[in-house]
Amino acid sequence: MKNHKVLFVDDDQQILSIVQQFLSRCGFAVETESSGLKAIERVRNQHFSVVFSDLIMPEINGMELLRRIKEASPETEVIIVSGYGTIESAIEAMRLGSYDFLQKPINFDRFKILIERIIEKQRLKEENLRIRGRLKEHFKYDELVGMSPKMQEIYDVIDKISFGSPTVLIEGESGTGKGLTANIIHNNSDRRDGPFIPVNCGAIAESLLERELFGHIKGAFTGASKDADGLFQAADGGTIFLDEIAEVSPAVQVSLLRVLQEKRVRPVGDTREQEVDVRVIAATNKNIDEAIKNKTFREDLFYRLNVISITMPPLREIMEDIPLLVNHFISKFKGDNTGWVVTPEAMGKLMGYHWPGNIRQLENVIQRAFAMGVKEVLDVDDLPPEIAQKTTTDFSAESTFNLQAIEKKVIMQALGKTGGNKAEAAKLLGINITTVYRKIAKYGIGDTHI
Repeated sequence: MKNHKVLFVDDDQQILSIVQQFLSRCGFAVETESSGLKAIERVRNQHFSVVFSDLIMPEINGMELLRRIKEASPETEVIIVSGYGTIESAIEAMRLGSYDFLQKPINFDRFKILIERIIEKQRLKEENLRIRGRLKEHFKYDELVGMSPKMQEIYDVIDKISFGSPTVLIEGESGTGKGLTANIIHNNSDRRDGPFIPVNCGAIAESLLERELFGHIKGAFTGASKDADGLFQAADGGTIFLDEIAEVSPAVQVSLLRVLQEKRVRPVGDTREQEVDVRVIAATNKNIDEAIKNKTFREDLFYRLNVISITMPPLREIMEDIPLLVNHFISKFKGDNTGWVVTPEAMGKLMGYHWPGNIRQLENVIQRAFAMGVKEVLDVDDLPPEIAQKTTTDFSAESTFNLQAIEKKVIMQALGKTGGNKAEAAKLLGINITTVYRKIAKYGIGDTHI
């Protein structure tokens, strides 16, 4: 339990001393703090499994401390403690994300059980992440493909935010996979059973965007013959993906900021607000820092969105992933990559191109080759002129890019990673175990190769 720290915040030094002694005797790693503001700094600088906070304190109250802790460390559980507790206070605390509500005088038996329950829950999450990390492919995460260090970092971030619902901002050039990444984050989160609602903010007229997002009531504008929910209400319990967020007008930015702060939406024309439980993932291909400097994007909204930041690398920065991506797209369009070969000359052209359209452009190149009737061997003549005429990266004649060779190598890596366990290797590769046995026989992979 020493790896799971407990922080108790109260302006009463006597209570802090009693709590410190009790939890230390129980074997917990406990720290105490009499200042709510200092408690926030502690949470920002070190990890606590659970924070207990008094409701009434001089600098900031427990509710505000709860909100700030959840922003700084979403995985930290917070429990409000009060000697003046009411049902309304308990409900408000739960709405803001409090794990429980504890009344004074503290029942120390319940106090201890609460901590043990939280630590056990977090320990199981950590173990789940470790198992997933052992089984995760080196070269792929769902539909994201790449072995480069930059892609591995993205896989690790997705793993870490699988539990909890921190807001995520994905930045990157067009065609780098921002929308795909947002979908994968949702599908690997504890909101996976809820809706995933993508919104292209740049494709919706400014006059329509606010009612699309937040809904409207009857009579709010000409033609509004009945109440209508918006996309935030449709995403309740799930995730809303706000693509091209930098294109949103200042007026809508204000409304989005309120939703992120209050977890409530106000339909157009209404005076009432509706609670929504929605995770927000936003994306942009613009330079947000420049937009803030130019006063076209609110700095406070940026900080609300940028709780977790992911930067999708352009393809020119992860050129080592091109062979894997080619293999992936051949499988996608043909159902199987068996027997397909890319000549060293063609691979040289692909590796030597600067890819202004990034991964989406590479996918289109492979799809075009099949549409033009390529059969088993993809050569320079099967590539678009703008790529075929570029300088070739040097590949020797012996380095023919054989997709079967890559498949054999990947299967061997999977078996090596799982210690030869074919069932685990099948899970890691995303194929069934009979396919693993068939591939092992096909490529003559024995124990000595693992």
